[in-house]
Amino acid sequence: MKRRDLVREIRVLADDANLEFGMVRQGAKHELWMLGTRRLVIPRHREINEYTARGIIKEAKDVCANG
Repeated sequence: MKRRDLVREIRVLADDANLEFGMVRQGAKHELWMLGTRRLVIPRHREINEYTARGIIKEAKDVCANG
């Protein structure tokens, strides 16, 4: 999955749950994003492994469901 598609999907989840979603900082290999009060670590690769992407989306859905 492309990183931009992953970020777009999480942004849609955040908008639907009325949670803030924004980048906190960039590292050499990862970016730190905040979804509400929860940190999400997203790799800075153009292509993200499908299993990794699905895990990040699952975590984002859990955060959005629990507020």
